[in-house]
Amino acid sequence: MKVIRAKSAGFCWGVERAIQIAREQAKDGERTVLTDGPLIHNKQMMSALSKEDIREVGDYQSHDEIRIEEDEEKDSVMVIRAHGISPQRRKYLKGLGLPFRDGTCPDVGVIAGKVRTHAAKGYDVVIFGDPEHPEVIGLLGYAGEKGHVVSGEKDLLSLPEFAGKVAMVSQSTMFSHEFKKLSGMLAEKYPEILVFDTICGATKERQSDLVDLVEGGAEAIVVIGGKHSANTRKLAKLAASHDRPTFHVETAEELKEQSFSSCSVVGVTAGASTPEFIIRSVCERLESFPGNSS
Repeated sequence: MKVIRAKSAGFCWGVERAIQIAREQAKDGERTVLTDGPLIHNKQMMSALSKEDIREVGDYQSHDEIRIEEDEEKDSVMVIRAHGISPQRRKYLKGLGLPFRDGTCPDVGVIAGKVRTHAAKGYDVVIFGDPEHPEVIGLLGYAGEKGHVVSGEKDLLSLPEFAGKVAMVSQSTMFSHEFKKLSGMLAEKYPEILVFDTICGATKERQSDLVDLVEGGAEAIVVIGGKHSANTRKLAKLAASHDRPTFHVETAEELKEQSFSSCSVVGVTAGASTPEFIIRSVCERLESFPGNSS
């Protein structure tokens, strides 16, 4: 079976940067690197990093207290994950007394800066995103009482009446067309609203490349990445919207030959936290399937 791979599949630069920071801090195993929640949203990559003594503590949403074992044989360092954290969580982690390094994606840092700046100026800040996602939880921390999260039209219509200035940003991994629609609706009510399109370039590129797979003849789409990864789930949803059989998998082992018996061409894309070794193994497995030769 022929496999078409999306050009943008795999690590985005923010993920690559976070991994590089963690590995540099590990100093080839001389130090233990602790990350507050998963450094990136990929279980297989986190498992690989654990062999380099880079390991997750805390929890997905950065709510839990962290216990540092006093009898650690090696020195430890705290590294902040790519999704970022709230200023309150940052203060807490620094208070643990460990060396502290920030692996927050710079794109997320830009969003946090806009939220903090405009909330401080008295703006009500509307954040388009998933309220349970760690990136959004972190961004809300910069807005204080001025932050409001919307994940769709229903949430938008339930917002309180804003008496003053309004600004709007987006979680970095959302759909561009949905953000445009919701920001347009809000602008009808608040014509002076400041809208910042903060969906990152890597997310937009993945969404565009997925359309290219469909137009390039892919009869089915395989989306590789963590089941809890926001950008990967978005890719799978977008693929399904193009009326193509869509398979969201974490590893090649999840692929079943019979699922592709009617296909001669399959498109492959991957979320921003998916390592190359998994993408390669998925492509190789798909290429081994006979598919439809008629």
